[in-house]
Amino acid sequence: MSGKPVAEQEIGHALLQEVVAFAETSISRRKFILHYFGEEFDNETGEGGDMDDNVRNPKKKTEAKDNAKILLDIVKGTNAKYKSKDLVNVIIGKENALINSHKTNEQPFFGKGKHEEATYWMALLRQLLVAGYLRKDIETYGVIKLNPEGEDFIKNPKSFMMTEDHVFDSNDDAGIITAEKGGGGVADEKLMEMLKDLRKKNAKKLGVPPFVIFQDPSLEDMALKYPINLTELSNVHGVGDGKAKKYGKDFVALIANYVEENDIVRPDDLVVKSTGSNSANKLYIIQNVDRKLPLDDIASSKGMSMEEFIKEMEAIVFSGTKLNIDYWIEEILDEDQQEEIHDYFMESETDSIQEAIEEFDGDYDDEELRLYRIKFISEVAN
Repeated sequence: MSGKPVAEQEIGHALLQEVVAFAETSISRRKFILHYFGEEFDNETGEGGDMDDNVRNPKKKTEAKDNAKILLDIVKGTNAKYKSKDLVNVIIGKENALINSHKTNEQPFFGKGKHEEATYWMALLRQLLVAGYLRKDIETYGVIKLNPEGEDFIKNPKSFMMTEDHVFDSNDDAGIITAEKGGGGVADEKLMEMLKDLRKKNAKKLGVPPFVIFQDPSLEDMALKYPINLTELSNVHGVGDGKAKKYGKDFVALIANYVEENDIVRPDDLVVKSTGSNSANKLYIIQNVDRKLPLDDIASSKGMSMEEFIKEMEAIVFSGTKLNIDYWIEEILDEDQQEEIHDYFMESETDSIQEAIEEFDGDYDDEELRLYRIKFISEVAN
């Protein structure tokens, strides 16, 4: 969905969330999917009501009257402005940029449901939707609204029996065979730990995430090559002249001291020159980004896929050169989305895209997060 208009992305994300909900629900799947299409279904009297894994293997039901009232009260208290995920975050007291922008985190009901897990509240929310107490507003891409039945429940709470959703985790995939990631171990693990400690200390002093200073692959290369001056450091993987000058002084001093104390024999061939074609690509990309040409046009003009082109931009930015891709980011992410991703990277210990995808529960794809990371590193680190 990357590169598509924001409205189209919103629709796509909403549809993906419906698929997730169908997979995770523990109530009758037939009832659940017919409700999605605006139809009602009674498992007791409906034809084929027992032809369902959840009906044939039912989970234990628990009384949820009090929690249902908490959830409905919070929908009403927030003036029905949140989608499912953000509503659950309000209930359990988890802040994000959108919630803070509405000052919902300052409301007395914020975090009122922290006694239960997020998965519990999502299951209850889905079952209240199917029961007709709530509805998803299509025009606002899935914002949760209160139905008259929900208003009545708030005034006169009654028994509401629920079952918790199925929870799937990585342990369920034990039988799936995946290719192992390549890459060897760190050449000097002791030095690597010292470099990480220094990075963490300097990051705290500067008020930035550790990966902004140097990424893990750069530290690993330092622990292999032992650069003892800024010129040598600038030839380490992911470190250019700009980044070496800005952050490198403490690192080369630590490495030089470590080399001397431990009688390390350093490799002779530290300097690895970039090829002419790489330099030409770098210059071409910088010039055309400065001209604010569409990124996909720049990529295709060089015969690159978007994946290859993003890798080229990452190499440029990670080595300390600024790239201003704001004009493209504004096409694919709205202001709230940008703020949410920015806050995540500022607070994160790692710039891992996979961890970011998991944190956002699929709200953003790999390409969107990598492009925003380029913007983030360019602004914060370079």
